[in-house]
Amino acid sequence: MLKAFDSGRLFGTVHGDGPARVLALHGWRRQSGDFAAVLAGLAGAGVGAVALDLPGFGASPEPPEAWGAADYAKAVSAVLPELETPVVVLGHSFGGRVALCLAADRPDAVRALVLTGVPLIRRPGAGRRPALSFRAARRLHRWGLLSDERIEGLRQRHGSADYRAASGVMRDVFVRVVNESYEDELRRVRCPVELVWGDDDAEAPLAVAESALSVLGPDRASLTVLPGAGHLTPLTAPDALRAAVERRL
Repeated sequence: MLKAFDSGRLFGTVHGDGPARVLALHGWRRQSGDFAAVLAGLAGAGVGAVALDLPGFGASPEPPEAWGAADYAKAVSAVLPELETPVVVLGHSFGGRVALCLAADRPDAVRALVLTGVPLIRRPGAGRRPALSFRAARRLHRWGLLSDERIEGLRQRHGSADYRAASGVMRDVFVRVVNESYEDELRRVRCPVELVWGDDDAEAPLAVAESALSVLGPDRASLTVLPGAGHLTPLTAPDALRAAVERRL
């Protein structure tokens, strides 16, 4: 069932009839339906949950400006009074960035984190500077010497698939978040963290999870590796994610 939160600034899918003890946050260019298989199993066990459409995705309107993950976390915190806190927060990819910021900023409201396929730490070589020719073209565009159509064509040629698919404020959001790294939030979070990772994840390789685990330490975190799984674990490995959530309820 789709429900409006925060006066229509957020929408989410409600699973189960009981008080929501789980909050699920999806990845970039995804939406709340990704967690249907994960949360249906929990609902069958009497555990209520909410999977949000993050601002700019699914039914939720775009943010008013180029938010980073911490801004998204502040928006998500408006939903917490309607849940049975502290909640277990399940975050995939971009949603995991938001989940981590939420746990770091609201330790009172988050019981545990289950993170999967999240770019928590920037890898060496990630976010390399664009080609010199493209940087020069951007400068010419700022000076009014290159048309909007021409610079957009160059962006389509040089940008990633996610960048090319985004437009307007969501493109600015994408540029901002892909340049963020979360070592500080990893150090600040106090709740238990379950890292559930596909060993064939090309978007957020297993090495990212291993680096995050070294920052968190074995007293706060654990890592479950899913052999053969890729990036879209909510769709391909829902049982593993549900088991991780159940361990922390």
